[in-house]
Amino acid sequence: MIGMHWEYGYGMGGWAAVSMTVTVILFWLLLIAAIVALLRSITRGERFRTGRGGARSSAAEQALAERFARGEIDEEEYRRRLDVLRSLGRGDLS
Repeated sequence: MIGMHWEYGYGMGGWAAVSMTVTVILFWLLLIAAIVALLRSITRGERFRTGRGGARSSAAEQALAERFARGEIDEEEYRRRLDVLRSLGRGDLS
């Protein structure tokens, strides 16, 4: 019975074909956008779970390493300050 519609000319018209094509394209675009958003939120969440201010502490560690390389601080002070920065990144100190 389903095939009878095609035999009698009750098939899909031009606008129906266009709307179906647009709908399928929009569906796939939305699905891809949702997957990308999910992946971004997962990776962003991992970045924040590594410790508060993870990106800031690495920038601070880099600045500290530069000061050590220039000779502004000695090795003992460098290691002491690095330990403090890393403990702040883990959230050990409040």
